[in-house]
Amino acid sequence: MSGDPFASVSEQEEAKTLLRTALVEEPVHAYLFHGPAGVGKLETALVFAAELLGQRERVLRGAHPDLYLLEPVGDQIRIDDVRALRHDLHLRPFEAERRIYLVLSAELMNREASDALLKDLEEPPSYAVIVLITNELSRISATIRSRCQPVPFHRLSERAVRDEIARRGAGGSAEEQIALARIACGRLDRLERLLEPAAGGRRDRLLAIARAVYEDPAFEPVGAARELMEQVAERGVEARAKAEHELRASELPKRELEQRLRRVARGAEREELLAMLEELAAWYRDLVAVAVGAEEVLVHRDRAAELREDGTRERLVAAQEAAESVRAARRRLAAFNINSTLALEALFVSLYELFAGVEALA
Repeated sequence: MSGDPFASVSEQEEAKTLLRTALVEEPVHAYLFHGPAGVGKLETALVFAAELLGQRERVLRGAHPDLYLLEPVGDQIRIDDVRALRHDLHLRPFEAERRIYLVLSAELMNREASDALLKDLEEPPSYAVIVLITNELSRISATIRSRCQPVPFHRLSERAVRDEIARRGAGGSAEEQIALARIACGRLDRLERLLEPAAGGRRDRLLAIARAVYEDPAFEPVGAARELMEQVAERGVEARAKAEHELRASELPKRELEQRLRRVARGAEREELLAMLEELAAWYRDLVAVAVGAEEVLVHRDRAAELREDGTRERLVAAQEAAESVRAARRRLAAFNINSTLALEALFVSLYELFAGVEALA
């Protein structure tokens, strides 16, 4: 092994150390790559597979006959998908000494699929290496986890995200670049979203709502929730259109293509909603930072003038409680299948009431 095969992977030293050791010694039969989206799990898995198979360029193009990729088509990985993988698992390698199986979004395996895969995780063929990749470790069954070597991934540092912004030549002024890096929260998929043409307008609208909560006496929670859900829907339409363009030349059957496009749109909508709530919580946290003289930690650095105007000592306690209310709402929406519109309406009612009490005393 010449040089560091993982040099292209940003940070993630713990994961890379584990995998370098596996390349020098002998890989185990199954790995579980887990951590947030957008931090390099798939890139690392492909580099690992390339080193095990010995043909980096073909693996990175997904063109090696001993590389098997399984990803969900609809909302789940179903038992038929796993049965197809298990059938392939018992074929000898075509060219390399091993066969590598990458299971993307492994948390989407339904119970039957998970149980079926478990049988081969217990006694896999000696030449097989299975890599499960998940953004949500808690949704992987304990029995699956116990059969795999965990490989943890973490959010990237602000410096790593800023380096990526600089590499792309994007982001505008230094203050805007810092704001983008902090809003991205250590995830390059978030950065990708923030650099899209429509993202700036969506952010402006979101922060206008954040300020209206305490600036507009006629603030309407139902209208604010509706506007945020419209932005969520816009993001879903954009993601679907992009995926449709990318899959135009694919040979997927029409039904499977539609299922994949629906999954892409729903995933983008969910991610947009959760990301907007993180930005909203960061705005109220920034009000607290300004009020206590800690501007160096501002997330929305490019909006410092507005934050100085709004972040009064009188609003300090309300802003602290508002930030926690938004974070709690985000946790509920991430963990449970609840009505997003109703959850947002309830959130905006509580935010308005928090600040209304302050303004009444002013």
